[in-house]
Amino acid sequence: MTVTAQPSVPSDIAIAQAAKLRPIAEVAAEVGLGPDEILPYGRYKAKISAEAIAKRKPKGRLVLVTGINPTPAGEGKSTVTVGVSQALRRLGKKVVVAIREPSLGPVFGVKGGAAGGGYAQVVPMDEINLHFTGDFHAITSAHNLLAAMLDNHMHHGNALGIDPRRITWPRTMDMNDRALRSTVISLGGINAGPVREDRFVIVPGSEIMAILALAGDLADLEARISRIIVGLTRDRKPVTAGDLKAAGAMTLLLKDAILPNLVQTLEGGPALVHCGPFGNIAHGCNSVAATKLGLALGDIVLTEAGFGADLGAEKFFDIKCRFAGLKPEAAIVVATVRALKMNGGVKKENLSTPDVAALQRGLVNLEAHVKNVQKFGVPVVVALNRFTSDSDEEIRLVLDAAGGWNARAALSEVWARGGEGGEAVAAEVLAALDEGKSDFKPLYDVALPIKTKIETIAREIYGAAGVDYQGPAQKNIALLESLGLGGTPVCMAKTQYSFSDDPTKLGRPQGFRLTIRDVYASAGAGFVVALAGDIMTMPGLSKTPAAESIRVHPDGTIEGLF
Repeated sequence: MTVTAQPSVPSDIAIAQAAKLRPIAEVAAEVGLGPDEILPYGRYKAKISAEAIAKRKPKGRLVLVTGINPTPAGEGKSTVTVGVSQALRRLGKKVVVAIREPSLGPVFGVKGGAAGGGYAQVVPMDEINLHFTGDFHAITSAHNLLAAMLDNHMHHGNALGIDPRRITWPRTMDMNDRALRSTVISLGGINAGPVREDRFVIVPGSEIMAILALAGDLADLEARISRIIVGLTRDRKPVTAGDLKAAGAMTLLLKDAILPNLVQTLEGGPALVHCGPFGNIAHGCNSVAATKLGLALGDIVLTEAGFGADLGAEKFFDIKCRFAGLKPEAAIVVATVRALKMNGGVKKENLSTPDVAALQRGLVNLEAHVKNVQKFGVPVVVALNRFTSDSDEEIRLVLDAAGGWNARAALSEVWARGGEGGEAVAAEVLAALDEGKSDFKPLYDVALPIKTKIETIAREIYGAAGVDYQGPAQKNIALLESLGLGGTPVCMAKTQYSFSDDPTKLGRPQGFRLTIRDVYASAGAGFVVALAGDIMTMPGLSKTPAAESIRVHPDGTIEGLF
């Protein structure tokens, strides 16, 4: 077994801070946007005006980037997305990358940022990973305005007859803070309003985030906000944001946030970074507005969906593409030898040692994701994201296996070599597009009962033997269907680490039953959410969060951000 050395690569933040960036007007001009069509936020980032969006129609070809189940070994889905876009640009293609905005929770937690890595990043990386153009703050404010107006209505007589025991609208903040998962509010006496239980969700799990990501324009945004269900009356009738007369003010807070953000890759190519719903507790896709704009500006759009294909890709196909009328023509499934060996039973500290037998065991995870994507009628390209410790034999095993699953495959070295290291994957993507074999179709008929849709996803995508409903799930499914919400897609909230709802079951679990403990409405977003296992909508920090290693030096350079 031979291991081919790769060049030493500086840290992500060091690479990003050393990059020479193009003025954002130059990046805009590359895709035909004039100076009066962008709204600059400093020198290197901008929003794109509503007028510029309205006068352009999608014409490009859409490619999804997804991956295997994430592990502590690393997969590099965002890195491959950016790197392959750089490669396609090097090959003379008019390409736009469209990805999600990072959340502060993971940035200061354990996952890090979401701007790519190595020499395949979108920049300015530090600004994108932190406050960016203020979209997350606008979402936070709009969400919490509705919470405040709801409690204010209760305080001033509760004319709508809202049952305080059946309030479903939480509060939100963009930070991992487990202490806020369950709270009691209004403890300040009679002037604080009725005492009741409450909870917080992280901003990427907010229904406002999902609504913003799916809205077509301001009018659609306000209409969706109006449909948000905040709770029930004592006779189980829904009360909405429209009933509370909150939709107009909430839309005002979001009027700039709905506009896609333009930045650039390290090699100067255009990148749209907009909205950031998580893939495990939300629908995991960047905005419809940004994706459609990318398809209007470029010939090829690369977009990424959160976590493994069992979550992000399924929701991209069954929710985003269904609502937006998108027809993806190819999908890249990202994997690493290290992650596959972890799926094969190898501990993290031993992953640098070549182990073909463990890799062979772990390949079932990649195989399942490839075949799941193919169920949607979309051709697959496997991108094997290379690490220094990968042996030639291990690399060849993965690439050969992909061919046996009727998928194209190539080695990705974008982390170390940027666009040049992604040309092999780019060539396979272009070949898949040239073949024109995509026959995209969603997995299920949206008109099916909620249980049938849940069980179809569990069986066809996760490989479950069946589904068990616990807690309020059964009762809430019946309630949602009685309210006319049975004919919507299902957004599954499940651990990202396993096909099952048990994060310890790696590889390709068989014979398990999926446990659904609750189902609730995201009526404004247009789907219902099913909570599987112990998934939390407000994450917590680890014992040693990334925040402990982050510093800003007197000269403004940053240390520890990744």
